[in-house]
Amino acid sequence: MQLRVRDVCHGHSMASRALILQQKTSRPVQFEITEPARTAVSAWISHLNLKSEDYLFPSRIHASPHLSTRQYARIVDSWVHQLGLDPANYGTHALRRTKATLIYRRTKNLRAVQLLLGHSKLESTVRHLGIEVDDALEMAEQTEA
Repeated sequence: MQLRVRDVCHGHSMASRALILQQKTSRPVQFEITEPARTAVSAWISHLNLKSEDYLFPSRIHASPHLSTRQYARIVDSWVHQLGLDPANYGTHALRRTKATLIYRRTKNLRAVQLLLGHSKLESTVRHLGIEVDDALEMAEQTEA
């Protein structure tokens, strides 16, 4: 979670979108910051009195300046357990997949989802979404050559 305050703020206002580099691929990925998220993040920044150069999610561990991916996963996991939800359905990877799946179902636009997820290969997006063979055949039938 290497986001800095400057990555999500423009001056004193919250941005509606932000750009990060994916850790695994070092590819830039843009994401939306919804209005409720902007409100919450603004309150967080104010509460911690964070500056532009500060990490948005500082680590409590002195050896690390920002929250690690593993720490983030543990936090999400603890929330899931506290809510009594099934961890298999609400892990960090499942949460990442949710919006992409909703966009795919609404638009059937694999390329748009591929860009949103930062995948270099369309096959990765298909695998990520768990698109069934029937869906792929239906899309192929609807596409004229």
